[in-house]
Amino acid sequence: MTPAKFQLRTLATVFVASSLAFGSAGCSSTATTDMAKTDANAMATDSAKTSGDNMGMADTSGKNLAENATAVPQMSTLTAALKASGLADKATSGGPYTVFAPTNEAFDALPAGTLDNLLKPENKAKLADILTYHVVPGNVMAADLKNGQELTTVGGKKLMVSVSGGTVTVNGATIIKADVKSSNGVTHVINQVLLPK
Repeated sequence: MTPAKFQLRTLATVFVASSLAFGSAGCSSTATTDMAKTDANAMATDSAKTSGDNMGMADTSGKNLAENATAVPQMSTLTAALKASGLADKATSGGPYTVFAPTNEAFDALPAGTLDNLLKPENKAKLADILTYHVVPGNVMAADLKNGQELTTVGGKKLMVSVSGGTVTVNGATIIKADVKSSNGVTHVINQVLLPK
């Protein structure tokens, strides 16, 4: 693994771990259960492990988005990408923001070489554009997401929400963990990287 990819994975791990650790405590009852039904047992196990071993608590609301992300191993790639893009500091203040956070597996599913290329210093602006495409102003909870809803990102681009049979997707990416609260926003963990058109 290249140093850049390792750094990116470390960053993302923190983001995802925070999301999983705190998602169970801050989730909206039925919406979260339905959205996470694809892998409920695995998520519950990860969440319990993270809460007990990494954070020591089940409430993430007192930490900012960056702190929560850094605490989750499954978000290390996202965390590294935030750092490489120069956006890590923005996740510690301001907001509130709603973040659709891709897992490490989502980054791994990108075509070979894509991630390494994005982490290069000369592609910092492109990486920042992709990452801000995952961020919407305000606290948008799972219960607020409706079929056919259009969300506007902090960069002014559009995301489309689809709800079908209890599964919620944003631009085709499925929300696998919802409503992870932070002091400056909320995170929904997704299974794909969203790429601006």
